[in-house]
Amino acid sequence: MDDLRIIKVELFKVPPRWLFVKITTKCGIIGWGEPVVEGKANSVAACVKELEQYLIGRTANNIEDIWQVLYRGGFYRGGTILMSAISGIDQALWDIKGKHLGVPVYELLGGAVRQKIKMYCWIGGDNPDVVIQHAQERVNQGYRAVKMNATGSMEWVSSIKDIQNVANNIKLLREEFGYTIDIGLDFHGRVHKPMVKRLIDKLAPYDPMFIEEPVLSENNDALKHIYSYTSIPIATGERMLSRWDFKDILHQGVVDIIQPDLSHAGGISEVKRIATMAEAYDIAIAPHCPLGPISLASALHLDFSSTNAIIQESSLGIHYNKGYDLLDYVKNPEVFSVKDGYLDLMSKSGLGVEINEKKLREGRKIIHNWTNPIWRNEDGNFAEW
Repeated sequence: MDDLRIIKVELFKVPPRWLFVKITTKCGIIGWGEPVVEGKANSVAACVKELEQYLIGRTANNIEDIWQVLYRGGFYRGGTILMSAISGIDQALWDIKGKHLGVPVYELLGGAVRQKIKMYCWIGGDNPDVVIQHAQERVNQGYRAVKMNATGSMEWVSSIKDIQNVANNIKLLREEFGYTIDIGLDFHGRVHKPMVKRLIDKLAPYDPMFIEEPVLSENNDALKHIYSYTSIPIATGERMLSRWDFKDILHQGVVDIIQPDLSHAGGISEVKRIATMAEAYDIAIAPHCPLGPISLASALHLDFSSTNAIIQESSLGIHYNKGYDLLDYVKNPEVFSVKDGYLDLMSKSGLGVEINEKKLREGRKIIHNWTNPIWRNEDGNFAEW
C-alpha cells in the first residue's frame, strides 16, 4: 500500500475572496480543499495552521478519525472559523482518498443515486434594471433556475414602497420568462420578523421556488410562525455549522430545504451526515455554494450520493467574483458545464477538479482583503447585509 502519510499542508489565499489548502502525502498524492469564511480568510488560515499539528504524520486515509480529533480535540468546539478550517481539510482528505483508490468521491459515499443534478446561478436582485438581462445570460449559459436577493437593506419595519419594490423584481422575471425558469428568493437574513409575512403576501402570486433565510439563523424559533403561514418552500442553513445546529429545526419540521455549506459545515463528512438526518424527516438538501471550484465540487459529490439533494448553487459569474471567476484556477472547466439546466455526473477520481497551481501561486501574490459591505438605514441604524 502506498504511503499516505501527510507530509505538508500549504495555503493559498487568492482573489476574489478564496482560500485553498493543498495537502501532500508521502507518496505524492495531493488533495485540495477550500477552508474559508468570506471576509475572514486570514482567521481561517491561522486556524488551519494550528490544526496542522494533528495532520502531519497521520495517514490521510483515516478521514473520520482525523475529523473527530480536529472537532473534539481542542476541547472548545464549533464556531464558524474552526468548522470552516475543518471543512477544507476534510475536502482535501476525500480528494486524496478518491485519487488513491482511483474513484470519484461519490463512489466512496455509497455511489451515485442520480446521473445529473439540477443547477442554479445568481442574478442581480438588488437592482431591478438588471434582473432580466442577468436572467437571460444565465439561460443562455444553460441554466433553467436562478436565485436573487429579494431585498436591499430593510428596516425592522419597512415602508409599503420598499415591500412593493421587492415584489417588482420577481414580477418582472415572471412577465419575461413565464414559468420556463425557477426563481429562488434569498432574504439573506436582511428581513426582520415583523416584515416576513407581509413580504410573503406580496411574493406568493409569483410562485418562487423557495424563500431562503427568511430570518437570521439565530432567530430560527420564528420559523414555526413563518412555516405555517405559507405554502412556499422555506430554505435555510448556510450559517449553520454542524448536525447539532440542524437538529432542532429538523425535529420541529419548520423548514423544507436545508442549505449547509460544504466549506463551513464540517466538509463532506459532516454534510453527508446532515443530509442523511434531513432525509429521515423528509426534508430536502440544496447545498449553499457562493465560493470556488473545490467547494462546488465537494457539494456536487454530496448531491450525487444523496437522494434528497434537489438542486445545486453555482457561483459562476456571481457579483462577488470581480476579476476572477469560478473557472479561472481550473485546468478542466468542462466538469462544471451545464446543459439544459443540469450538470452531468462527474467521472474523474477524487473531487474531479484539476487545479492550476501556477495560477494559484500567481494569485497568491495579489493581496486581497475582501469584506462584506456595512449597510445603514436612512436613520443611520445598522442594516443587515
